[in-house]
Amino acid sequence: MEGTIVKAQNKLVSDLDVYLFHEGTLYQAYNMLGAHFITYEEVEGVRFAVWAPNARRVAVVGDFNRWDGSHHQMERIPQSGIWVLFVPGLQEGELYKYEIVTPENTKVLKADPFAFSSEVRPNTASKIHRLGTYKWRDQKWMQTRKKIDHFKKPMIIYELHLGTWKKKADGELYSYRELADELIDYVVSSGFTHIELMPIMEHPYDRSWGYQITGYYSVTSRFGSPEDFMYFVDQCHQKGVGVILDWVPVHFCKDAHGLGRFDGTPLYEPIDPREAERALWGTYSFDYKKPEVISFLISNAIFWLDVFHLDGFRVDAVSSMIYLNHDRNHHEPLKNKNGGEENLEAVAFTKKLNEVVFRDYPECLMIAEEATAWPLVTAPTYSGGLGFNYKWNMGWVNDVLRYMCLEEHERPNHHNLLTFSFFYAFSENFILPLSHDEVVYGKRSLLNKMPGDYWKKFANLRLLYGYFMTHPGKKLLFMGSEFAQFDEWKDEAELDWNLFEYEPHRQFYDYIKNLHQFYRKTSCLWRLDHDQEGFEWINPHDSGQCVISFMRKGKRKGDYCIVICNFSSRVYHNYRLGVPALGSYLEMFNSDSPAFGGSGQCNSLPIAVDNQPYNNQPYSMEITVPPLGVTIFMKQTKKRGGKVNAGH
Repeated sequence: MEGTIVKAQNKLVSDLDVYLFHEGTLYQAYNMLGAHFITYEEVEGVRFAVWAPNARRVAVVGDFNRWDGSHHQMERIPQSGIWVLFVPGLQEGELYKYEIVTPENTKVLKADPFAFSSEVRPNTASKIHRLGTYKWRDQKWMQTRKKIDHFKKPMIIYELHLGTWKKKADGELYSYRELADELIDYVVSSGFTHIELMPIMEHPYDRSWGYQITGYYSVTSRFGSPEDFMYFVDQCHQKGVGVILDWVPVHFCKDAHGLGRFDGTPLYEPIDPREAERALWGTYSFDYKKPEVISFLISNAIFWLDVFHLDGFRVDAVSSMIYLNHDRNHHEPLKNKNGGEENLEAVAFTKKLNEVVFRDYPECLMIAEEATAWPLVTAPTYSGGLGFNYKWNMGWVNDVLRYMCLEEHERPNHHNLLTFSFFYAFSENFILPLSHDEVVYGKRSLLNKMPGDYWKKFANLRLLYGYFMTHPGKKLLFMGSEFAQFDEWKDEAELDWNLFEYEPHRQFYDYIKNLHQFYRKTSCLWRLDHDQEGFEWINPHDSGQCVISFMRKGKRKGDYCIVICNFSSRVYHNYRLGVPALGSYLEMFNSDSPAFGGSGQCNSLPIAVDNQPYNNQPYSMEITVPPLGVTIFMKQTKKRGGKVNAGH
């Protein structure tokens, strides 16, 4: 290859793209930077481009030049920090890095921040890769999703970590294609509408779960090639499953080949070490003051939507972005120019991110993991919001799990933990997340959090899920929770699939499948998820008996269901409950059904309504309330006929 270099001559990249990149508005920067196959002066080869403004010298090194930086030295574009080079004759799959000479005259080897493919860990080189060869077959999904109002549709997200969902007998990882052939059918049969993948961008350390990234544009090679991942997404779409990706624009790892001190100086991270250091995670923060970093990050979001057809993102650690001192332990708290603790540049970045994404992909899901009381997270930016369309409801999770962990005799004194979420349930567009965060680091699995003996643990968990599925908001459940994994998530081993050999776990999985099916076909449980009109209390005050009751309502008159949750192990016969209309009611679902492992305290016959007002309702009825159970009633109609509840 020596002697066959074609020099850059200014025109390997456009002046406009360079200008927009430095302005912070080049939102497809992956088409300019990185390694691209092009024809230059009638010669085929690869154009390299990298941002390293403080470097003394930059060269491309790889197997093709014996990793010797004296052969393929790059040219700096005048008045720019971008270096470019065209090398003819390079082939798909060639390994490369950038050899950067720092201001201190030392050499560092860096992976390409815009590489589309990388070596399998622990190796760290970038790989030249030609995108655009995969033939997609998800056209129907891509067209249909543009017409769907996801706010008014059911949403049950299956959160999963690809490396530990299931492993081969020898402990090796399944590939994207192998996972597609097994996992997607399981997700469909379980009743989930979406999957949410913990980060699959290239990362060096398995146990970071993908949250400490080195290759933001490189789908991790642990499971195969970019085209293999495209196949996975394509198969999800063809089988009716949306794909959400965890995305991490708050920080990045310090590994030597990554973004940290990329050209020998703080580049992607702030210059001030107090701002740069994330001591809690051992990482660097992104510097939202630099327009080039804004181009890098927003382009990355567009890249995954554009190239991989993803349906949205759960944006990680938003609180840590928008607050200067969140998750930090500084002796002297950081302050912005106005004296506050808000990270003004991060807030501006977040708003711009959502504006650009929704401009190009208005149907996209942009979900904030935001754990504070920051207002208007899911309001449009033009009305003062951050511009997301969903937010994880961390308050609900903390309260309800704290309540469910209580012994039964303690619950009456903490009834507000069940009811407080309804004071703010419609202040944002919420997703209720029973996520991996709740079942790791010694927190125990959801099943093992539940108090009582073995039967009560399962009954409590059925109750938790019943309340979860009927509470306003979309739903997210972490893998393994659907069959009541007893141990917490083990991030180096597969899920405990052997639990299906035991009847309580099989029954619990059947319960989840039936509950999902009932939820998806019962529009009043999701049609007005984010509207106060979709919810009405019947009785939030029965703390002595640990019972709450409410209605979920749809758009049409008479489209409602009545939900009763009993958080005690007592059975309540002849329990009087207010209802809004005369007639009779059918029990449509009961978590205490024997088919699910329950005690069988069900209402098998239609319940007649009488004229006695009760619970601020004009009429009432008497029912049996099952122990540690959820039961759901709907008014009998000609259409419903004599249906009885699921599981009878």
